Amino acid sequence: MKLLIIEDDKQLSDTIKQTTEELFETEQAFNGEEGLYLAEQNIFDGIILDIMMPEMDGYEVLKELRAQGNTTPVIMLTAKDGIADKIEGFKSGADDYLVKPFHREELLLRLEAIIRRAGGELKENILSFKQLKLNIKTKTATIDGEAVKLNGKQFDLLEYLLTNQNIILTKEQIFDRIWGFESDTSTTVVEVYASNLRKNLKPFHYDGYIKTFRGLGYMLADVGAGHE
Repeated sequence: MKLLIIEDDKQLSDTIKQTTEELFETEQAFNGEEGLYLAEQNIFDGIILDIMMPEMDGYEVLKELRAQGNTTPVIMLTAKDGIADKIEGFKSGADDYLVKPFHREELLLRLEAIIRRAGGELKENILSFKQLKLNIKTKTATIDGEAVKLNGKQFDLLEYLLTNQNIILTKEQIFDRIWGFESDTSTTVVEVYASNLRKNLKPFHYDGYIKTFRGLGYMLADVGAGHE
């Protein structure tokens, strides 16, 4: 799963990244404008958002995201603990509120809670689709208990599709999430990996669940046959 940390204190941001790295692949932004740009790509499963930042504060970032219809779960992170600040955060569209300093365990539990409420799943690090199970901690996949051979980015692609079942993911979204905004390669690599992923799922008759929408992207769905 993918997490965005928008926090101008680099040391704290790095600490959060280290705290969450077993469960999340993390992107970092160090001011509000940069954070908003990354969040607008809509490729993240959760966002940790500081309030007091240069360029744009956390309230402004969150209000703009919600105005765009972006529903990514957000935890507001701040040194403020007054009730008025919490009310402002929730009015802006926050899902939860965490006051600095905080314990590692509390952050992870709150992340798990907001992602579960949004339809994701972190319990026991397992994601499921029919008899397909992905262990996001060990990066392994099984179908009916039998191992599915996947390389790292094939696993990442399947994980992204699985956590967004019945939603069309554009090639650009997939590329940005898996290869990163600064990758030197092109979005055509997505087609190559999608094709190879299908080949690895075919012996289990799961390849047809990955639908192709020409010129747009891909979707994992338990209906019909894929669009080729």
